[in-house]
Amino acid sequence: MGTLIDSSVLIAAQRGQIDPARLDGEMEDEPVAMSAISASELLHGVHRVKGAVGRTRAERFVERLLAAIPVIPFDLDVARVHARLVAELSSRGKTVGDADLIIAATAVWLDYRVAARDVRSFPHIKGLVVVRW
Repeated sequence: MGTLIDSSVLIAAQRGQIDPARLDGEMEDEPVAMSAISASELLHGVHRVKGAVGRTRAERFVERLLAAIPVIPFDLDVARVHARLVAELSSRGKTVGDADLIIAATAVWLDYRVAARDVRSFPHIKGLVVVRW
């Protein structure tokens, strides 16, 4: 089983709260990836940084992550899982944020666990394995 790294973990690495080497060394022989929505969240963060020096530093860090960690696209296969998860959650009266639901759908489609710092939303998704980093 591989690991899909949630945006919260990637942002924590960017802020120096966890060692970035952990991102590829945690599961030595298992694949590690991020969803396209996580890549978008990271890039969005770069555009929000005030000041050229800080923005350049953030952009370099994010581009290194994007070069090192495979990005899984939101394609038709993931969209099918996403639609099923939305329907299942809705029938149980549960809601999960859009980005977290796309991340979860990507992980379910790949049969990966999700590594996250904020684990409030992911446990609502049946069958999804979540680890806190």
